[in-house]
Order: sequence, then structure tokens, then C-alpha cells
Amino acid sequence: MSVSPAAPGSTAALRLANVDRVVRALRSGGPLTQAEVSRTTELAPATVSNIVKSLVAAGVLQTSGGAGRRGATVEFAETAGVVAGVDFGHSHVQVGLGDLSGRVLASRQVPLAHDHRYDDGLGVALELLAELSNGLPGPARSLHGVGLGLPAPIGTTGLVDAGSILPGWIGVDAAAVAGEAFGVTTIVDNDANLGALAEFTVGAGVGTHSMAYIKVASGVGCGLVLDGRVYRGGLGTAGELGHVTIDESGPLCRCGNRGCLEAYVGGSSLIQQYAPVQTDIGVPELIDRALDGDVGARRLVEDAGRHLGHAVSLVANLLAPEAVVVGGEVGVAGDLLLDAVREGLRRHALENVVGRIRVVPAALGTESSAVGAVLLGLEAVRLPI
Repeated sequence: MSVSPAAPGSTAALRLANVDRVVRALRSGGPLTQAEVSRTTELAPATVSNIVKSLVAAGVLQTSGGAGRRGATVEFAETAGVVAGVDFGHSHVQVGLGDLSGRVLASRQVPLAHDHRYDDGLGVALELLAELSNGLPGPARSLHGVGLGLPAPIGTTGLVDAGSILPGWIGVDAAAVAGEAFGVTTIVDNDANLGALAEFTVGAGVGTHSMAYIKVASGVGCGLVLDGRVYRGGLGTAGELGHVTIDESGPLCRCGNRGCLEAYVGGSSLIQQYAPVQTDIGVPELIDRALDGDVGARRLVEDAGRHLGHAVSLVANLLAPEAVVVGGEVGVAGDLLLDAVREGLRRHALENVVGRIRVVPAALGTESSAVGAVLLGLEAVRLPI
């Protein structure tokens, strides 16, 4: 959540920065008393009181109870409006609604053809958004911002320039077309970055300062949180772990190179490898079979884990994250996958690094990117101050 820009160093800029601190404190720990907000933000009680008064008058916050102004409980108003999170996957779109604290109120997912046109996909997302909004009281339906996730690198240009998973989005300025469709500011990011944001904020990475989120779905993505912030790199495309080369003579990857991690570990690859046993099966069914003891499916998942552990060792040696969080459709395999990841990590990472990194399942399961999209939507909100 942000506020309208002001000249750097000005009194207005300082006030807006203070407003942002109060809002973030309430989002992470609210409801809070004004005294607690003051302690959390290290702002003077009078400063907090003035900010709360302004935000209450603007309909963003509400207060209740307590002895005196400092003892009153402060929280986001139920009628303050909502943000939306839109997560496009290989063959689905999921739309979630969240309040201004970031709490997800409702969510729905529907299938999409993987080769859908971007405008058709946005049309479906708009329909889902309308359906979800209808369940809210009138004043609470006001949409303030949208976070949108795509399974593709989003560079500094904002254009989708690698669309082998979603070919109908290639060359599209996703933020511009989505912002026009939804009628509010829309921020776009890679789906693995959104998964990292969600797991760091409300999931398995809570309490860490640095973590890696590995999304193993149709493909393989990696979102990095370094020193408390999602790291995108100077080109905006950091985290493309799925295209680390495992074997230069390996199978052809969708990116055009040979032997990428994704060609061994991604859900689409696992389905292809399982074809001699059975065709016309999806990733969830394959994982269910593996967990039920199917020898072929189990072997595929374990092999995938070892390859993934090898790739994760590169991240561990270079960045030393406190935790590696594994999610996505294949991540649902739990310790069947993660034990193999840990073994691969043990074999290839530095010894003093291995013993200090936790490898854990995503606390939000397959919902990490969708929750992250809602949280990203908060960054698009412009407070009326």
C-alpha cells in the first residue's frame, strides 16, 4: 500500500512516509491501539494520532473502545474497499479479493486454454472479479488496486517477452492492458516472486530475512527474498532457476536450450516421462499416485527432488538463504520430494551452509502465488491523503 508521491525531502514527503509506516504496522500486526502503533513505528504519539484521525476521516481506518484516544483500537474499516489478486497459470486463472489489511476474503479459480489470448484471459478474470464482488456489501466493493501474476519473466520494460507457457501474452505490456481492463492501477510480477512474497509475509518464511521460494508446477520458478525484500535483479528477471543447465546433452527445454532443470523437474516433463505407463493424466493425479506408492510415479518425484536439490545448492552457496520453501502442484508431494531435495542439497552445497538452511513445504500450498497477487495489489493502492 502506498501514498501519492511528493517532492523528496519535503514536509509532505515525510508525512506520506509516516502514513505508510502506520499502514504497514496495522497490516502486519493489527488491530492495534494507537499506543502500540506508536511503539511499533517509533513515531511520536501525536504524529500517530493525527495520521489515524485523517485516515478515519478518509474512511480507510476505524477506531473502537479503549480509554482515551491512545487506548482506542485501530483497524482497517470494513467498508474501506478491496484489492484484487489475479494469478494466471499454465491452464487456469485464479482471482482473489482482499481487504486493505491483505486478508483474503474470497477466491475462485477456473480453467483456461494455455494458448488463450491475453484479452480473453482478462475478460474471464473480470467476470470472476464481478462474481466475487457481488458477495460484498455495497461500500466494500470499491476496488483500489490489482496485483497480477504471470508465469513468465517480467523485465524492466514491463513487456512479456518469453511466453512459451502463455503464448497469447508475448509482447504485451501486461500492466497497461490489465490496468485498462480493471480500471485501477495494476502491478504485474512473475508468479514465483508473488509466491515468495506470500510465503515470506504470511507463510513458511515468516521470521526469516532471506529465503528462496521454489514453485514446481508445469515449469519451475524461483522467487528470492533478500534482506526482507523480493529481489528481482537489475534486469528484473532474477530467479529463473528452471533454466539452469543440468545436462548439455539432455532433453530439449521449452526455452530452446537442452538439459534445463525444468526439463527434468517441471510437471509437464514429469507427465511426458510417465507416458509409457499412462497418458492423459494430470500433475495432481501423478502426485496422488506417487503418494499412494505407484513405483513409476514415486521414482519420477524422487528423481525430480534430487535434480532440484542440485540446483538449489547453487542458490544456497551463492545467497545462503535461511529457508528454501517449495510449493506448486509438484510441491504437494511433501517429504517424498523434499527428502530428495535435502539429499541433493547435502551432496552439492557447502557443509556449513547445508546444516543451517531449512527446506520446507509452502505453508500456503498451491495458493502461494494467488495470495501474493493480493498482497501485491496492496502496493497499487493510493491512499486519499
